[in-house]
This record gives sequence, structure tokens and C-alpha cells, in this order.
Amino acid sequence: MSIVRESDLIGIGKKYQIETEAGDNMVVVIHDDGRRELYRFDQEESESKCVMTLSDEESRQVAGIIGGLSYKPKALETIEVALDDLIIEWYKVEDGALSIGKSIGQLEVRHRTGASIIAAIKEGESTINPGPDYIITPDTTLVVAGKRNHIKLLKEIL
Repeated sequence: MSIVRESDLIGIGKKYQIETEAGDNMVVVIHDDGRRELYRFDQEESESKCVMTLSDEESRQVAGIIGGLSYKPKALETIEVALDDLIIEWYKVEDGALSIGKSIGQLEVRHRTGASIIAAIKEGESTINPGPDYIITPDTTLVVAGKRNHIKLLKEIL
């Protein structure tokens, strides 16, 4: 498991020092204006080198890519991520599912289950936070979030 240290940079923003399982060391500086700077620490030279600077929008795009919102490796298709009692899970809508052709609003997903559909991915195209008008189609992978029992109810509706 990686180690993350957070510290305030007064007048600048926040700094996150990350030591990965692979032994890499990186620093992410989030500026108050939204810019992010990524640094790699080279232990042999005992210095940090700025690898890249990203705007707020670019950072969010990269976060989505790294977080698996646009592509999820096949080995992780059934993985779930637990954050306290919040679960994030990928669910593929199979052909013949009862929800096909219905919108999220028609299914009353949040009202009936307490869970949320936070993304929908089909044929490489992703929709982040699909609204109530989003129509469920076969072979769409839905990224859902909620408590375990809420997600179970959501799967029953889908």
C-alpha cells in the first residue's frame, strides 16, 4: 500500500508526497489557482524534478483516466473499491436486462435504492454523472456508488 503525506503550502496550496508500493516517490502540488505540478523524486540525485504541469481541467481528465473511468482492464471488471461504507462498483448491463430502454429517472434509481450511477461507459465513450434522461442500453458498463445494500437493490432494478 502506498504512503501519502499531506501538507499545507501557505499562500500556494497543498502538497502531497506519495511513496508507491513499487518504491517510486512523487510529489503533487495543487495550487490555489487550480494548477497541478507533478514531481518525481530521484533518490540517487537527492532532488525533485518537475515532470509536468496540468490545468485543473487536464488534472480531472488524467484523474478519470488513471481512476479507470474511460478504460478498465479486463482483470478488474468485477473489482469493487471500498471507502469506509461507500462502495464503487462496475456493473455491465447484459442483453435482455429489464432496465434496457428505460432512463435513470424512469427507474428512480436514487429514490428507490439510495445508490448513484456516477458514470456510464459504452464503446470507449464515457458519460460522467449521467442525468435522469440517460437511457440504459445493452453492453453499457455503469459505475455505481453507494452502500453495499443500496448497490444490491440497484442491481435488482437493472
